[in-house]
Amino acid sequence: MVKIGKKVKNFSRPATGDKTLSLKDLSGKKVVLYFYPKDSTPGCTTEGQDFRDAKARFSRLNTVILGVSRDSIKRHENFKAKQNFNFDLLADEDESLCNEFDVIKQKKLYGKEYMGIERSTFLIDENGVLIQEWRGVKVKGHVDEVLAACKAHS
Repeated sequence: MVKIGKKVKNFSRPATGDKTLSLKDLSGKKVVLYFYPKDSTPGCTTEGQDFRDAKARFSRLNTVILGVSRDSIKRHENFKAKQNFNFDLLADEDESLCNEFDVIKQKKLYGKEYMGIERSTFLIDENGVLIQEWRGVKVKGHVDEVLAACKAHS
């Protein structure tokens, strides 16, 4: 499991754009890894749009944005194209990355309980060390908080 101040174990996941991305490939850049429950749902769409709209500001801070959910690459490609996302989405269908970051939680919807992704964001520095985390994220204003943290760690 990840811990603030500790190096994040290298991971490699299928990504949009017909590629595989690993943390090691992003060495020398900060990484915003945001976990969201499901492609094409209202909150997840808004969160992705907010990251999309702020991407240039993140890029100026030497920061890469990656979205992660349990959806397939095919679903991710459709979601990314429909929303014009300018960053990659990682498929974590086997939940290994979700488990490493401990984001699978018991949730409740309409009285039914199920296991799902708790909206969470992690900021990893240029050396692969976890420097900040946000769990149980509320979408409104979240991207601004992450941007402020990137600036603070520049």
